[in-house]
Amino acid sequence: MTRSQTPPAPGTRVRGHQLAIPSVLMRGGTSRGPFFARADLPGDDETLARVLAAALGSPHPLQIDGLGGGHPLTSKAGIVGPSTEPGADLDFRFAQLRPDDDSVDMDANCGNLLAAVVPFAVETGMVVPTADTTTVRVRTLNTGAVAEISVRTPEEGGARGVDYAGDTRIDGAPGTSSPVTIGFLDTAGSIAGSLLPTGRPRDTVELPGTGPVEVTCIDNGQPLVIVAAAALGATGRESPAELTADPALRERVEALRLDCGELMGLGDVTDRNYPKMTLVSPPRRGGTVATRSFIPRVVHESIGVLAAVTAATACVLPGTVAHDLADLAATDAAEATLSVEHPSGAFDVRLGWDPGDPTRITRSALVRTARALMAGDLYVPLGVWNPSTKETIR
Repeated sequence: MTRSQTPPAPGTRVRGHQLAIPSVLMRGGTSRGPFFARADLPGDDETLARVLAAALGSPHPLQIDGLGGGHPLTSKAGIVGPSTEPGADLDFRFAQLRPDDDSVDMDANCGNLLAAVVPFAVETGMVVPTADTTTVRVRTLNTGAVAEISVRTPEEGGARGVDYAGDTRIDGAPGTSSPVTIGFLDTAGSIAGSLLPTGRPRDTVELPGTGPVEVTCIDNGQPLVIVAAAALGATGRESPAELTADPALRERVEALRLDCGELMGLGDVTDRNYPKMTLVSPPRRGGTVATRSFIPRVVHESIGVLAAVTAATACVLPGTVAHDLADLAATDAAEATLSVEHPSGAFDVRLGWDPGDPTRITRSALVRTARALMAGDLYVPLGVWNPSTKETIR
């Protein structure tokens, strides 16, 4: 595998008082969003946020004036460029947007869109494959975590490219595709600073109108607050629509999230997309644990990649809320594949840990799929960004 130089910024290409920005619309796992080369976007975060909001069509409940799909899972964007640090090939910056406001969160990771980074880099010539499998080390700029990502790149017609055809199926996405293997090298404390940011596997929070609620605050790639569904008056078998339609439950979940954000050292998380809230219950389909994930105010149709890694991690840690409810019969002393059940099926995570210190996770790996959906120019009004007066990142 070799890396080509990033092409120069295209300059100002205008049509109808709109700026044309090269983009590839990608599905990564169970998420979707436009991907951009870093060199084609503004260098300051304020302008960048305006460009991404215009590209997705936020704020609008349907995001009718952009590429967003009116849901948090389709209100995402990826920015990719050659890495500026030794030990990594590519840098990836993830942006989470919302349909209902113009906020752009670039603090957290997204393991689903991470699966689309290498396919995008190959599609755009940022990475040039030299073998049937291409493995690239990707650094996520949001948190500094590094992942090794492998995709199939067979030769066809004298050239190598991403093979999107295959028999790998992931719950939450239709059909089958070629596997994208992701191995996380170090994700503990991605945002909260440590695997157990409160220093304990379990905390008790006094929730008005409910009483004391036991929680596990944990971060192995995604800050989560894990709570037993029964502690909030739920069964853990409800559909996402049923949970979202329960205003009393959503109020309790959000109140708990705000309190736990402070406990985890994250401060006031009112306007942040983390920590995510994960309701757990005993597994019902042969998995390790059943989950319902709030992201953070809408219930996920499945579960995020790094949320699944973090929830699986909580299952193997003695003393956590998840450990009490998990079926760990299939685990051994130091490594196991844990199946995290969610509304659309299950998510398998391969975990390794130090037998003498279960809080030291030595390995986390999983398989996703990705697909390039469309490539071309995405238009944003010149009033949002005019690079003739602002520099681009090189």
